[in-house]
Amino acid sequence: MARSARREGERPELPEPLPHPVVDNHCHLDIAPGAGEDEPEAPTPMPVAEALALSASVGVPRIVQIGCDLPGARWAVEVAEEYDAVVAGVALHPNEAPRLDAEGRLDEALAEIAELASHPLVRAVGETGLDTFRTGPEGAAAQERSFRRHIELAHELDRTLVIHDRDAHDDVLRVLDEVGPPPRWVMHCFSGDSTFAAACLERGAYLSFAGTVTFKNADRLRAALQVTPADRVLVETDAPYLTPTPYRGRPNASYLVPLTVRAMAEVRGDDLAGLCRAIDANTDRAFGGPWGG
Repeated sequence: MARSARREGERPELPEPLPHPVVDNHCHLDIAPGAGEDEPEAPTPMPVAEALALSASVGVPRIVQIGCDLPGARWAVEVAEEYDAVVAGVALHPNEAPRLDAEGRLDEALAEIAELASHPLVRAVGETGLDTFRTGPEGAAAQERSFRRHIELAHELDRTLVIHDRDAHDDVLRVLDEVGPPPRWVMHCFSGDSTFAAACLERGAYLSFAGTVTFKNADRLRAALQVTPADRVLVETDAPYLTPTPYRGRPNASYLVPLTVRAMAEVRGDDLAGLCRAIDANTDRAFGGPWGG
């Protein structure tokens, strides 16, 4: 195998630790690199204990583990029960809803998500939302039905709503306006421009930025970051996806959050320690209060 191909699968080295802790508010510890088009293949995910130890060593002592289907949601709850540093988010991913609907199992699956979301270590209902990039018009109705039910659950259970939005900005806002956003909601891996950011912020959103904000072609995203108030900004990995520069194409993990936060501080012109403190406090507010770690 060529050296360049081997290097793609190597874990990036540890970055310099942050001056104040922050939270990775969205990761997938159960997913091995290889599931995305830009990601290298790997047989298994990093062990949870190792992933948490590495992230804590650089100033990321807490995470939100997101389950995107029924097995993942069940596992997220189990991991949150085992590790104090972890709380869970549970949902059916927008692209999962049409598949389950075609099998006649969507309502059953939504009922189980509701049961899982009632667990005290589940802080979030998500990631839910709309995705027209991977699901065509034939799946739109199932996606929207699932999204609406997740919004209702966030209201009913006092959970944070975590939204996946891919190429569906207008419809996401339409559904939120029709159902009514819950008191706490997060635009996961924010992907819009400054105009869309303003529309989300007006509705009470927290905007979460991932490694994409470091990408060379992300000027519109950086403009959105610049207009986000300091009390509404969050950071995430979406690991194992969206690895920040300079390691794009290699496996992402929570321990790489410092690369994204440093880039965010530079874009915003913020003091790094001050931005870290703001992100940490914002995450506690956004996800219903602090947890151990």
